[in-house]
Amino acid sequence: MGQDSLERAVREAGIEVPPVWFDEVGSTNEEARRLAREGAPEWTVVAAGHQTAGRGRLGRSWSDAPGKSLLLSVLLRPGLRPPDAPVLGFLAAVAMIAATDTKDLRSKWPNDLVIGGRKAGGILTEAAIQGGRLLYVVVGLGVNVALAEADLPRSLRSTATSLFVDPGELLTGFLKGLIRGSQRSVREIVADYREVCATLGRHVSATARSGRVIEGTAVDVDRRGLVLLSEGRKEVIRSDEVIHLR
Repeated sequence: MGQDSLERAVREAGIEVPPVWFDEVGSTNEEARRLAREGAPEWTVVAAGHQTAGRGRLGRSWSDAPGKSLLLSVLLRPGLRPPDAPVLGFLAAVAMIAATDTKDLRSKWPNDLVIGGRKAGGILTEAAIQGGRLLYVVVGLGVNVALAEADLPRSLRSTATSLFVDPGELLTGFLKGLIRGSQRSVREIVADYREVCATLGRHVSATARSGRVIEGTAVDVDRRGLVLLSEGRKEVIRSDEVIHLR
């Protein structure tokens, strides 16, 4: 992936807004948020060959091997209520899974892309809200596309994997899916996500930011979050940390 292939992928997806490419950058999400504050239009795509300060959920870092991951952020300005902004993460997962044309890639709640339980990528959505109105959402995505086992730290070799696909073609397919999906209702997006969620039906342990731990079976996903059946009652998990137990 480079400037030329990024521009070609964006153009083939039907996006007329010029994309932004960095050979190396701290974080594509940070750059997309900066551009959003400066008035950049919806569907501005920011991509990079390497991130030096990539971020995941809960303040975690995201590391990549230069040139071996698809790293991008898309600026959206949706007409959603602020509480519904997280469904754009669902939409991104659905679009990416469809773009790979494989049933092996699934979404582990809330934002991991996994193959056989091993992480191939992640999604990070960040929203700006003002006066009760959603100003914009940045959808960030990092997917391993040419990562060999030797490229990984030893500590990650049993838990990470790669897709081994052409990043330009993958990006085109992802953006097309994101555009199509953005026309769907929140209810339809949630329904689409249910079909690709690897967490549904699993017995899980969820840890809230408060430190509270809930164990139960994931029985549904709705616009509020992941629904767990725990000790005979249903509880909704939002952005909590979830571990598949069985």
